Amino acid sequence: MAELTKAPELCVQTWLNTDTALSLDDFRGKVVALFVFQMLCPGCVQHSIPQAGRVYALFDQNDVAIIGLHSVFEHHATMTEVSLKAFVQEFRIEFPVAIDMPSGIVGDPIPKTMRAYGMGGTPTLILIDRQGYLRKQKMGYEQDLAVGAELMALIRESQG
Repeated sequence: MAELTKAPELCVQTWLNTDTALSLDDFRGKVVALFVFQMLCPGCVQHSIPQAGRVYALFDQNDVAIIGLHSVFEHHATMTEVSLKAFVQEFRIEFPVAIDMPSGIVGDPIPKTMRAYGMGGTPTLILIDRQGYLRKQKMGYEQDLAVGAELMALIRESQG
């Protein structure tokens, strides 16, 4: 079995749908499903965001924490916090949504969390186990049944 690595901390500019700033440590003891998206990404709008909503509605929040991460690596001028707030309201997103921190480097469009995880784009699904280890990172659409099975395996793994 490959050696597990700790999931990098999220570098967040702003949080939506929560009154306090959150960190991965706040979710220790829970499985974390991180849905990385851009609001102008068709695959995110059609698949990832609805899937995140289904997972949020179906799994016990004592076992699974759902987090959206808006990670903008293109079209920066149109994907503002104001636009994202409207998007979150329009799509009735109830789970916490983090806005990835810009790189801070002129000419570097890749935000900090996206870079820390080495993501290639959106949508990306990241699963983190109860101990904070990165267990899955996949760009693109993943079938609901597969995501559900992987989440259940991670939930049951630590109950063993």
